Amino acid sequence: MLKARGTLITISARNKAFRLTKEIAEPLDLTKHLPFRVAVVSNLLALNRDWKIRELCDLEPREMRVLLNIGSYMPIKSADIAYQSRIDSYNVSRAVKALDKKGLIDIRRDEKSKNIKILALNDQGKALYQQLTTAMELRSKELESVLTADETSAFYNTLSKIEDKVEQLLAKQALTKIAQGEDAPGDQKELIRWYKKGRSGDVG
Repeated sequence: MLKARGTLITISARNKAFRLTKEIAEPLDLTKHLPFRVAVVSNLLALNRDWKIRELCDLEPREMRVLLNIGSYMPIKSADIAYQSRIDSYNVSRAVKALDKKGLIDIRRDEKSKNIKILALNDQGKALYQQLTTAMELRSKELESVLTADETSAFYNTLSKIEDKVEQLLAKQALTKIAQGEDAPGDQKELIRWYKKGRSGDVG
């Protein structure tokens, strides 16, 4: 058993229910595989899995994430949403189109480059943003209640390290493929741009 804030936490029921197979030599123990464990939590925290949040709107998770980014950082460029959220530009563009169609955002062209879209929430979008963030803050407080202040700080620091390392791994893998003469898909080129942008410190 694990101990947190004086409360005993039992080992996951899934750990008890599933035994590693004997039909494969050295099977991967997914309960001790970091990417898998992060993905499991990510699946549980998907905005559309939360009934209270899902009742607020009919947006897809990707659309909600883009709306939240616009609301928190507007006015903001589509490319900056992709960088901040690590959603590839293609899916950001699809989400922006959906939000525009639902009448939740205002779009204007950048004065210097007409190809760049500047995004902001309109009144309807702001109202939904407030509803979503209120529900999300309540959920966040519930989640953080199992951690001490020091544990919460350490957790965020750990997440930052993992995010940086994942980006580095993917970008270097893409750079190696390109060096070998392979054509990089758009999402891989974008990973490289994000990686170089982070290393240069240019986040503007």
